Amino acid sequence: MPPSVKPHVVRLNAQTMPMSDEERRTLAVLEPRLLEAETAEDGVLAKMLRDADAVVVVSACLRPPVVAGMDRCKIISRSGTGVDKIDVGGATRKGIIVNNLPDAFTDEVADHTLALLLAAARRIPFLDRLMRQGRNLRGDGGLHRLARQTAGIIGFGRIGRAVARRCRAFGLRVLACDPCLTPEAAEREGAMAVNLDTLLAAADYVCLLCPLTASTRGMLAMPQFKKMKPSAILVNTGRGELVNEDDLATALREGVIQFAALDVFGVVNVLDAKGFPTDHPLFKLDNVLFTPHFAAVSVEALLDSRRRAAQAVVDVLSGKWPEHPVNPDVTPWFPMPPKPEHLEPPTAA
Repeated sequence: MPPSVKPHVVRLNAQTMPMSDEERRTLAVLEPRLLEAETAEDGVLAKMLRDADAVVVVSACLRPPVVAGMDRCKIISRSGTGVDKIDVGGATRKGIIVNNLPDAFTDEVADHTLALLLAAARRIPFLDRLMRQGRNLRGDGGLHRLARQTAGIIGFGRIGRAVARRCRAFGLRVLACDPCLTPEAAEREGAMAVNLDTLLAAADYVCLLCPLTASTRGMLAMPQFKKMKPSAILVNTGRGELVNEDDLATALREGVIQFAALDVFGVVNVLDAKGFPTDHPLFKLDNVLFTPHFAAVSVEALLDSRRRAAQAVVDVLSGKWPEHPVNPDVTPWFPMPPKPEHLEPPTAA
């Protein structure tokens, strides 16, 4: 665009996830026309983004009807890791670069996963309730030594490997399931590569950490819960839609599995600025521990992710490739220098 035309940048989720001062300072070099918005309606989004040169998104959905009308957009910058709420295929066809931050929250999510696992293993929520009632627990409370138990990690990317390291520190045996994982790579992380059925049957703690895709959506439902130990504990810090939550509620209520610790949800949008309903059967169960999609949160991670998402916008609108395009095979509709070698998609063997 001509130098005299200020780029139009739209920052979504501006109420639920307000802009940081560092984010504003990063974008300020562009002297943009900046619109801060909070909406989840496709029709409103479509009108709002029609003339946008760049969009920064935290948790909003950019579905095909919205992306299809983004004729001026050069970059969709995701201030986070998952891109399952963005029509990446549609953006690629339109020549829009989509960038994410795959390493932004690794330590936070790994720490939170272990926190949920430990809270479930040591029955912290139940013991807290007893204390508040002035009661003690007689006997062993069904607690087991972690060093004699097994953690099964589904999804062995950055976060999965970080969780494995933390599990090993507590003496847990680690099984890992990931279609891209080799036995050698698992062994280097102190884990054993297994298929899903083997993991479900052997694990005392099943940790869901894989991305949400067409093949992983609903991957755990009643048939899978029945393959797990009755004493098994499910920890989900990946995506809520990985699980059939109606089946999970039934499995927990009927004792198919013992406990679930959940940070992510498909049945409710815990990031809705207006709040969310709690009438799903999961909320009526005592053997569920909830946190409100908070696994990735820390002061440092949020500040860094906001700055880096803004920097990706500055890079692209300044004619540079961003740090982590999720569609490196995109052919931008606007002039760009040749892709750096590390961004080129692998060639067929």
